[in-house]
Amino acid sequence: QVQLVESGGGLVQPGGSLRLSCAASGSAFAMDHYSIGWFRQAPGKEREGISCINTRDSDTTYIDSVKGRFTISGDSAKNTVYLQMNNLKPEDTGVYYCAALHIIGCLPFSKVVYDYWGQGTQVTVSS
Repeated sequence: QVQLVESGGGLVQPGGSLRLSCAASGSAFAMDHYSIGWFRQAPGKEREGISCINTRDSDTTYIDSVKGRFTISGDSAKNTVYLQMNNLKPEDTGVYYCAALHIIGCLPFSKVVYDYWGQGTQVTVSS
């Protein structure tokens, strides 16, 4: 079993920044054996995958709407993945989740089902 805990959400004005953290744990868990994805669910919308990282091969992916504004990174020693979010927009508002998939490499979100999920952290971008 893998446990994931997100933190770092909050209320921020448009143009501001937040850094989300996803701390992973579990018996024999090794982060570089997993792909870690960040997802978000905006009010009234379906959950969407926005970024993924696999620390073994340094593979990262982003959806177009966050490219150039969000940066995903990982610290294997801490089993923690970060999502640095800059130039936030009101449309970035939502609950952000991290999830783990026992696979090396970031595959398209539409083609995989992540195995483990965190409880989510709220991000609100508003003036």
